[in-house]
Amino acid sequence: MGFPLGGRVGAAALAASIAGATGASAGAFGLREQSTQAQGLAFAGAAAGSGGVSSMFWNPAVITMSPGFVTEQNLTYLGPSATITPTAGTNPAFARLGGSGDIGQGAVLPAGASSYQISDRLWLGLATDAPFGLTTKPHQVWAGEAYGRSSRIFSLAINPVVAFKITDWLSIAAGPNVEYFRLTLRQALPIPGILPQNYPSSFLKGESWGVGFTAGATITPWSGTALGIGYRSSVHHDIEGSIGVPLLALAPVAGQVRARLNTPEKLSVGLTQAITPVARINLGFEWDNWSRLGTVGIVSVARGVPVNALPLNYKDGYYYSIGGEYDVNAALTVRAGFGYETSPIDFTNRSVRLPDGDRYSASFGASYRWSPNLSLNLAYSHLFLDRSRILAGAGRDYNVGNIAFAGAVDSSVDIVSVGFRYVFGAAPTPAPVVPLVRKN
Repeated sequence: MGFPLGGRVGAAALAASIAGATGASAGAFGLREQSTQAQGLAFAGAAAGSGGVSSMFWNPAVITMSPGFVTEQNLTYLGPSATITPTAGTNPAFARLGGSGDIGQGAVLPAGASSYQISDRLWLGLATDAPFGLTTKPHQVWAGEAYGRSSRIFSLAINPVVAFKITDWLSIAAGPNVEYFRLTLRQALPIPGILPQNYPSSFLKGESWGVGFTAGATITPWSGTALGIGYRSSVHHDIEGSIGVPLLALAPVAGQVRARLNTPEKLSVGLTQAITPVARINLGFEWDNWSRLGTVGIVSVARGVPVNALPLNYKDGYYYSIGGEYDVNAALTVRAGFGYETSPIDFTNRSVRLPDGDRYSASFGASYRWSPNLSLNLAYSHLFLDRSRILAGAGRDYNVGNIAFAGAVDSSVDIVSVGFRYVFGAAPTPAPVVPLVRKN
């Protein structure tokens, strides 16, 4: 696939297409919404099992805390809202095109996890989730169109694990993590002699399969206390795809490209502590190694040589959370939590595709035990993001044709999640000592 351009115009257009389009293919687009139950706690204590079997996204060893055959299925709606308003410093020819409108695009995220107890010491687990994702779409014609018209990233991970209870207080687990990654990105392509509002759209499409692993351990030293630590490895992706400009009748210069991308590792630590027989407090910490992305090279498949280099320069991301839950009665549990995240994106590396920033999250949730086998979960979260600024153009990491763009970003996110937990049949006889009993 290609798009027709020639001479100096062709070279500039190709560079613009690559530099802008691939900018969103490796940014802070991680997804944390893998457990309805944990979401109600702002994911505090998730690595220690506060999210039930679905906590295996953070720490696979937590499945040893659920006897028998258990499955949890979660469905989460993410409703982001973000507007980018051009400010002083934007190229006048583009500033008159106006703001982005609401670039947020709602999405539904399914996630599931199941565990099966083979013996009093051995468990098998399986999780399916989407660890990364992004959907943004500003107006087709707007002041920042040279840096982004639409962005869509999709991922799917399948993670089977084996867990072993070494002692009554120590469990470990590990398993492969098979991950699919796909992206489709579009932006305006500046062409000399054409008005900005008439620019065609360049695009990048690509996909890849990769394999990593997850591992973790839980420590339950005494009844009412659980400590967990989990690790999700980086997954290497050899992304293969194409770039081009449709409906442009000039000499072709685009075609098949490839890029190497390593997703960030995640380290999670969680603590759950019972403070009364019916109340628990949870703490959580997560580290994501986004800084490993560094500079991503874009290579022409036909020529086998780099056609551009993308300096992402993301920083590491950190997430801190605290939450509490209370058993109103044998059937109903309510919970709430608060989280704070330092984003790997700031003014030095922020783009119109992903205008992220530090955020605060407030969460509420509840579980209702419908029957001895079935529990229903509900959670709501609101994310407050700091107002932030974007600057692109000459001298900046994001630069398309030296077109200056300056903007102010206002954004927030509403998240609603529903899920259920089902226990099949009668649970096998547990290990002699159950250090932590959780109501679900």
